[in-house]
Amino acid sequence: MAASTAAAVAPDWWNDVNNSPMWQDRSFHALATLYGAVSFVALVQLIRIECRVPEYGWTTQKVFHFMNFIVNGVRSIVFVLRRDVQLVQPEIFQHVLIDFPGLAFFTTYALLVLFWAEIYYQARAMSTDGLRPAFYTINGVVYAIQDFQIILWMALWWKPVRAMVILSKMFFAATSLFAALGFLLYGGRLFLMLQRFPVESKGRRKKLNEVGYVTTICFSGFLIRCVMSILQMCLNAFDKEADLDVLNHPILNFFYYLLVEIVPSALVLFILRKLPPKRGITQYHPIH
Repeated sequence: MAASTAAAVAPDWWNDVNNSPMWQDRSFHALATLYGAVSFVALVQLIRIECRVPEYGWTTQKVFHFMNFIVNGVRSIVFVLRRDVQLVQPEIFQHVLIDFPGLAFFTTYALLVLFWAEIYYQARAMSTDGLRPAFYTINGVVYAIQDFQIILWMALWWKPVRAMVILSKMFFAATSLFAALGFLLYGGRLFLMLQRFPVESKGRRKKLNEVGYVTTICFSGFLIRCVMSILQMCLNAFDKEADLDVLNHPILNFFYYLLVEIVPSALVLFILRKLPPKRGITQYHPIH
């Protein structure tokens, strides 16, 4: 009897929380605060790097922190206005505001993969001439697909069709899987290469740990994002209420964005907090 009562109470509690405006606002404001904090940390780190090596211009490291500042800042604003965003009409603009920062997040961390690929190729005396064109081509393809995504949004504007939403989730699952494999490939290669060198020096040991930690964090984060997008896509095919990006899933929304964006970004920024060496100490990698 007690077990059946508890089983009946649990769904009621879950529904009460999901439908509570107080819980919804708390969840979205908490996400806005966390995103704002990560954005602020990225901005502070960007300023510190600029003060340290202003002569290098826009390096890979600076662009990475700048994009973290922008992406997390936009996310913070969206969650501050989340209730208003949910009421925006036509529905196409809701999808733009919610989905587009996810693409910018992909580009931000693809830049980190490019940076590591350059280090790996240079250390092995291999040409890096094709890396940047490949980076720009990949991002161009992603944003070209995004143009198709905009066409889907236009179709949703004209007539909301669940199949279009499912295709949207497939697109984000594919980009997340691609990013995860990129970190596994080049982060793993760089880590294995560094392992072959003697690690007596404290600096080299720190670099080895840095690459290992960041690779693990980013690979796990993008893989979780991919799996969650696939699950959401499958559930949404049968039940529209399974969509995370609606007001009545505050707890699911909170843990989803916490796991796939906030925690990975915060950990990566913490691990990469070390300032670059000044000119003349060691080679640095500027963006041309």
